[in-house]
Amino acid sequence: MLRALLLLTLAGATQAGTVLLPADPDQYRVTTVAEGLSHPWGLTFLPAGELLVTERTGSLRRVAADGTVSEPLSGVPAVYFAGQGGLLDVVLHPDFAANRRVYLSYAHGDFAANATRIARATLGDTGLTDVTVIFTVAPTKEAGQHYGGAMAFLADGTLLMTTGDGFDYREQAQNPAAMLGKTIRIRDDGSVPDDNPFVGRADVAPAVWTYGHRNPQGLTVDPATGRVYQHEHGPRGGDELNLLTPGVNYGWPVITYGMDYSGAYVSPFTALPDMEQPLEYWVPSIAPSGLAIYRADAFPQWQGDLFVGALVDRHVRRLDMEDGAVAAQQPLLGELGERIRNVKVGPDGFLYVVTDGSEGRILRLTPP
Repeated sequence: MLRALLLLTLAGATQAGTVLLPADPDQYRVTTVAEGLSHPWGLTFLPAGELLVTERTGSLRRVAADGTVSEPLSGVPAVYFAGQGGLLDVVLHPDFAANRRVYLSYAHGDFAANATRIARATLGDTGLTDVTVIFTVAPTKEAGQHYGGAMAFLADGTLLMTTGDGFDYREQAQNPAAMLGKTIRIRDDGSVPDDNPFVGRADVAPAVWTYGHRNPQGLTVDPATGRVYQHEHGPRGGDELNLLTPGVNYGWPVITYGMDYSGAYVSPFTALPDMEQPLEYWVPSIAPSGLAIYRADAFPQWQGDLFVGALVDRHVRRLDMEDGAVAAQQPLLGELGERIRNVKVGPDGFLYVVTDGSEGRILRLTPP
């Protein structure tokens, strides 16, 4: 019965032509790594089997190899915890073993004026030191929605971060001078690389790398190919998976497969010249959260596949990738019935999943 319900859910939620695979819990074994987390959001892996996890309420915690969760680490910047805002992603510097640097994305400000921000810090045993704000999205916005905040380092050592459109400011996603509804690219110190696609243009913010996004909360870089994948929430339908190319316009809100929450059209167009189409879209929405690409050995049948958390559908969506396209989709962990906030591949080759809510958990998927 559960598998039938999952297939019915999937049937209306993909582009035409995508193969829909049945759920198969026998593919993996699930164990709880840590629990009792308050709205966990971001996750990264430290040496010796430890984890760092952000809580959107404003705390950063270490999780020991045995699952022990630390007290909140000191030195974390104050965050604006409201709506969808708070402490968001955490990533390690590519040379973390030598410099111990971590990067946090978070909502900063208050109801009247807030923005997504990046801070760099040095990680110690019990807290952060040398905390420095290196980037703040401009302009600020009102209310607490659509921050983006997903981060990833490229092979050249530059840092990408997604930014949301601010919900009531969606037209700014098409404004190249504003950093709302964009992917931004900066150096590890916050400065702008000279080879960003719009550097030198007075009408474009130099940190902008791609634009025309709504609320992108998933970002991952394929270490095998260098491809950058991103996903974003649509309104009522129109969630997108995108392959990012520097300088490209991804269309929001001029083209979209979603409807406004009122039932009205956001736009009558789903495609227009000079606006990129998604690799995949979902109608109705699955509410994508977290994104990972599998390049490890523990699950050889998943090699090169993408994994997307689905908040609404309450499972992890495996996207079987063939020649850069989505060939099939399959739900994982639907048997748990939990909202999924994030998905990561660990250095051990296992899949790590963060569940959403006031009693969030970190789960580990291993071969059966």
